[in-house]
Amino acid sequence: MRNAIKYLLFAFLACQTLPGCGGPDIVTAVDGSEGPLVIYPDYKEVTIPAGIAPLNFRYAMPEVRHARTTFILGDKSVTVRGDEVEWNLRAWKKFLEGAEGQTITVEAEAVVNGQKVSDRWSIFVSEDPMDGWLTYRLIEPSYQMYNEVSIRERCVETFEETVLCDHRVTDNACMNCHVHGQSRGDYSLYYIRGPQGGSILNQNGKIRKLSLKTDDMLSATVYGELHPDGRFGVFSTNIILPSFHTLTGMRMEVFDTASDLTVADFENNRMINVPHVARPDKFETFPCFSADGRSVYYCVADSVALPENVMECIYDLVRADFDPETGLIGEQVDTVWSARTNNGSVCHPKVSPDGRWLMFTVADYGTFPLFHPECTLYLADLQTGEIRPMDEIKGDKSDSYHSWSSNSRWFVFASKRGDGQYGKPYFCHLDADGRTTKPFVLPQKSSRFYLYNLKSFNVPDLGNASTGMSVKDARRMFEAESELFQ
Repeated sequence: MRNAIKYLLFAFLACQTLPGCGGPDIVTAVDGSEGPLVIYPDYKEVTIPAGIAPLNFRYAMPEVRHARTTFILGDKSVTVRGDEVEWNLRAWKKFLEGAEGQTITVEAEAVVNGQKVSDRWSIFVSEDPMDGWLTYRLIEPSYQMYNEVSIRERCVETFEETVLCDHRVTDNACMNCHVHGQSRGDYSLYYIRGPQGGSILNQNGKIRKLSLKTDDMLSATVYGELHPDGRFGVFSTNIILPSFHTLTGMRMEVFDTASDLTVADFENNRMINVPHVARPDKFETFPCFSADGRSVYYCVADSVALPENVMECIYDLVRADFDPETGLIGEQVDTVWSARTNNGSVCHPKVSPDGRWLMFTVADYGTFPLFHPECTLYLADLQTGEIRPMDEIKGDKSDSYHSWSSNSRWFVFASKRGDGQYGKPYFCHLDADGRTTKPFVLPQKSSRFYLYNLKSFNVPDLGNASTGMSVKDARRMFEAESELFQ
């Protein structure tokens, strides 16, 4: 019954977007471009890596006829006719050969409502490459339990997508998102939940199923990151509860009623649990390593009664030393960003691989930003100590779950901008001085993909190579026994 309703909704949405099917062929609830000719996705005035897949788009206006789009790069010129601009992959790659550091000029014209309209915009091709693989969880953005979840790997230089784990091989068990260690394709981890689940760790092609849980932990590990040297992982253990708001205009809240930090020693199959990051009067969560692996950043809040005091639950960003020989987190804690001083709450800190930048998200309260439209990315310069909100790339809805490219010149983040329902991966360039460019959404083969897609791209994570994993590995790991940790 539920699937029937879903596909009826799909048919309705498709009918509203197809020409001559009960509604105008326009973009109404997504972030189309500005200018005389509106395009969606918006690829006007963006900076792209030379290896990116074709920027396919459509003219998202009523009564568009005789559209003609010309791409000019030096002495090369390619013209695409029609309201759907969809490149052949080989032609796009040939057009971008040697384009690094150059600007593509796009000249467009069309007849709109009987009037001839012209437009012109630029696309800059950066000299900085971007990692070519992106992993994400596809999940329905509903208030129900998980259903039909999968973890995918997409080559961002083509449209090739590989399934890493899928609900059909895990008895419809929930699975958590895939993360790379230091953006490495050969070093990564994801979770399969449930009685037969475990932590699936990939190190240099060796795949292990681990039970990262001991009797003195609140739960199995939930959020975390892998150490640069490969021996350790730092994680939170959380008791997570969802709740609905009763206030008008507010939706769902997800919060921790308890959370601690722990360290996993992958070489010796042991968990390192220490009292000073597992305090009952504190909520500790979202740990990550510094680029050199000698510090741990994490979020911490004073424990409060939940859900009644959820708006008073605000998280600081702090830093502690980490000993890469013993796996111990230091007791001295330094505050990097104070929640009370800045009137906000931090989650998802991530350090750039070169050690220069620390990016995190800030919402009004709590630690689950997906339903917080005010949620904004912040950037800390770890050399100067300067911290600023990245207002120049802020969307009208939640921006969160960011990750870095291995050269620290690009990052990707999930945003619900536009429709407010479906998270989509957006890429952005960051130069040596911390200046950003206009974000652009992951290109798709069909220019209409995001109008029909009914899944959120959850926790997009960049990798410098393919993981080499497949859904067959997920099936094998699901059926295997977990390695126990002490």
